[in-house]
Amino acid sequence: MKLVTVLLPEAYLEGLDELVHANMYPSRSSVIRSAVRDLLKKELWEQKRGR
Repeated sequence: MKLVTVLLPEAYLEGLDELVHANMYPSRSSVIRSAVRDLLKKELWEQKRGR
């Protein structure tokens, strides 16, 4: 994996922390990876499959 630095609004970080504290994800990084995967699946991979 590669390290990527991202600036996020405080409200987003608070939401990420809520998910981690609720034991839904082990870390902020895990939440972000899941969100990026879901976005790519929806916006990119499904479009390519439909061609």
